[in-house]
Amino acid sequence: MAGTSEPLLHDSQLSSITAAGDIEKVRGCRDFWREFCVESRKLWYLAGPAIFTSVCQYSLGAVTQMLVGQVGTLELAAVSVENSVVAGFSFGIMLGMGSALETLCGQAYGAGQLDMLGVYMQRSWVILNSTSVLLSLLYIFAGPILRFIGQPPDIADMAGKLSIWMIPQLFAYSMNFPTAKFLQAQSKMTVMAAIAVAALAFHALFSWLLILKLNWGLAGAAVVLNASWWLIVGAQLVYIFGGSCGRTWTGFSWKAFHNLWSFVRLSLSSAVMLCLEMWYYTALIMFAGYLKNAEVSVDGLSICMNIYGWAVMVAIGSNAATSVRVSNELGAGHPRTAKFSVVVVVITSFLIGVILSLVLLIARKQYPSVFSNSEEVKKLVYELTPLLATSIVVSNVQPVLSGVAIGAGWQALVAYINIGSYYAFGIPLGLLLGYKFDLGVQGIWYGMLAGTVLQTLILFWITYRTDWNKEASIAGERIKTWGGDTEDKGYEIEK
Repeated sequence: MAGTSEPLLHDSQLSSITAAGDIEKVRGCRDFWREFCVESRKLWYLAGPAIFTSVCQYSLGAVTQMLVGQVGTLELAAVSVENSVVAGFSFGIMLGMGSALETLCGQAYGAGQLDMLGVYMQRSWVILNSTSVLLSLLYIFAGPILRFIGQPPDIADMAGKLSIWMIPQLFAYSMNFPTAKFLQAQSKMTVMAAIAVAALAFHALFSWLLILKLNWGLAGAAVVLNASWWLIVGAQLVYIFGGSCGRTWTGFSWKAFHNLWSFVRLSLSSAVMLCLEMWYYTALIMFAGYLKNAEVSVDGLSICMNIYGWAVMVAIGSNAATSVRVSNELGAGHPRTAKFSVVVVVITSFLIGVILSLVLLIARKQYPSVFSNSEEVKKLVYELTPLLATSIVVSNVQPVLSGVAIGAGWQALVAYINIGSYYAFGIPLGLLLGYKFDLGVQGIWYGMLAGTVLQTLILFWITYRTDWNKEASIAGERIKTWGGDTEDKGYEIEK
C-alpha cells in the first residue's frame, strides 16, 4: 500500500459493488454481516496503525516527564506545566487546523484528483507556520503568563525558560500535522506508524542518555523532545519527496497561495471544533482544584484522566479511520458506502468502549493501588470508576461522529454544537451540581458528562438525517471550488 496511489475504496475483491462503484443496498442479516466484515477490514487497516501512531506520539511527552521526574520535583512540575498548558494549547490549535486536510485531501483522493493533495498540504504548511509565528509569543512570554494565571513563581519561571527552548517543537507541529493528514488521506498509516515507533525508540534512548547519564536536565529534555518531533517530520518528508506518493506529490506549486482565505476559515473551524473537545475535560481538573480537600480531588481525577487519555487513543484511531473512509467515499461519489462506513465504525467503537469499561468496573478495587498509596485517593477513584467507565463508552462513539463531521466538512456546524453542548450546558450544569448541590467532583463530572451525551446525540441525529447523495455532490463542488477538477472522475453519484 505504501507505494501506490490507488484509492483503497476501489477494491476489486468486493462482490457487492455497483457499476458506479457504490455499495448495493443491504438486504437481510447475511448481506449486512458480509458487508460489515468487508468494511471492518478496511477500517482496521486504517485504525490499527493510526492508534499505534497516536500512542507512540502521546508517549514522547510521557517518557520525558518520567525521566525528568527522577531529576527533581521542581523540574517535573515545570515540564508538566509546559507540556500540558503551553505545548498542550498549541498542540490543540495545530492539530485542529491541520484537520482541515482530512476533509479536503480525503475527498480529493476519493475523487481521483491526486495532484491536489500536495497543493492542499502546502497551503496548510503556509497557514500553520504563520500561526506558529503568532503562537511563539505565547512561548516567549510563558513565564509571566503562567504567573498571571496563578502558578507558583518558581514553577512559572522554570516552565517559562523551558517554553522558549521548546519553540522548535511548535514549528514541528505546524509541519507534522498537514504532512500526517496528507499521508492519512491516502491510507498510508503503516508508514506513519513505523516512523512513530522509530522516533519513540530514539527519544527514549537519548532522553535517558542526556537527562540522566550526562546530567543535562531540562536542557537535555528540550533537545531530545525537539529532535524527536523533527525526526518524525523529516522522515515523513523524505518518504514523500522520495516519490513514494506518486501523483499526490509533484513538487512545490504557487497554487498553494491560492484561495488561502477559504482555507483559513476551514482550518479555523476545524481548530475550534477540536480544541473545544480537547479542552473540555481538562477543565474538569481545574474546577476540582477549587473544591474542599482539593489535593485528593485533583489526584483522584488525574488518575482517572490518565486512564481516560489512553482509552481515547483508540477513539482517535477510529476518528482518523472514519474521516478517511467518509471523505474518500464522498469524494468518489459513493454515498451509500460512506453511510455504511459510519454504521460499522459506530458499532465497533461502541463495543470496544463497553469492553474497556467492563474491565475497569471488574478491577475497580484493584487498579487504584497501582497509581497511589493514599486510601482517600484510592477510595475516590473507586467511586469515580462508574463515571469513568460511562465516559469511555460515550467517548468511543463521540470522536467517531466527529470524524464523520470532518470527513464531510461540517466543522463549523460542529463547533457551534460543541459550544452549546459543552460550554453553555455541560460546564454550568456541572458547576451547579458540584458546588450548589454539594456533590463535589462527582457532580462536576455528572454535568460535563451530560454535555458530552447531548453533543453525541445531536451529532448522531444529524448523521442519521444526512442526505448522503447531497453530501457527495457537495464534495465534488468543494474539490472544484478549491482547485480540483471533477470532470474526469468516471462515476456518477447514485440518486
